[in-house]
Amino acid sequence: MKVTVVGSGFVGQTTAMRILEKGLAEVCLIDIIEDKPQGIALDLKEAAPVEGYEPLVTGTNDYADTAGSDVVVITAGFPRQPGMSRMDLLGKNAAIMSAVVASVVPGSPGAILIVVSNPLDEMTYLAAERSGFPRERVFGMAGVLDSARLRFFIAEELHVSPNVVEAMTLGSHGDSMVALPRHASVKGLPLPDLVDRGTLERLFQRTRDGGAEVVALLKSGSAYYAPSASVTAMVRAIATDSHEILPVCAWVSGQYGIEDVYVGVPARLGSKGVEEIVELDLNNDELAKLREAAEGIRAKCLDLANL
Repeated sequence: MKVTVVGSGFVGQTTAMRILEKGLAEVCLIDIIEDKPQGIALDLKEAAPVEGYEPLVTGTNDYADTAGSDVVVITAGFPRQPGMSRMDLLGKNAAIMSAVVASVVPGSPGAILIVVSNPLDEMTYLAAERSGFPRERVFGMAGVLDSARLRFFIAEELHVSPNVVEAMTLGSHGDSMVALPRHASVKGLPLPDLVDRGTLERLFQRTRDGGAEVVALLKSGSAYYAPSASVTAMVRAIATDSHEILPVCAWVSGQYGIEDVYVGVPARLGSKGVEEIVELDLNNDELAKLREAAEGIRAKCLDLANL
């Protein structure tokens, strides 16, 4: 299997490293900055004897080298700076996304596209539009990351391992994130039985602001360890054809009463991409929030036509 990672910033290079270390695929790392991906690829090759993985990685500035990719992970774009919202990035990153898709599609017409660039929901929609690929082969990484953040914050609050926490977020990657307290548990116990409503809201709000919190602490740049781990989990589900259910930004066509829009939902992933949108048992309030998030994303996607 061949995975191209577009963008050799911190998210791109750590994603390449994780894919190699897990032995999931051959990696092609591409960037417009001359020699940068080549240097990262060489560094990763030199780490192979220590870590015990095969040095199947290429660094390049030429999209011809990406041909034959099974999966293309798109991390390219301007990162958020302190005080900048994801939507502030829309105009800048829309041009980059269009150029990237136009460059990778001719050589890899059967690829699956995983979008990581922000603003995530809108960039996923744009990648699908520009590629012309079936919607099940274009989706975005958001819910895996947001859910991981929420699981950590719950574990930190209750002084337990994140491995005993189950939680999932849906909706938008940002302010319209939909938390599901009824579907969260710690060691099998329902989360609402363990903390009060105020604590729940605090945990959910910190999750919504998770990326901004990291940006503020770093002062320059944005998160990359958790995002790269999240996208690698998606690549693993595709590479191993695991049919694992993960929350991703996927095309919804009737599920949850939502029509024809990209929004964060649980999806079963396999070698062909999104195999199924999984419909959870949501109450009226949860369903209303998910539909509201979907309509918000739809409205923002319309802004792309004005760029």
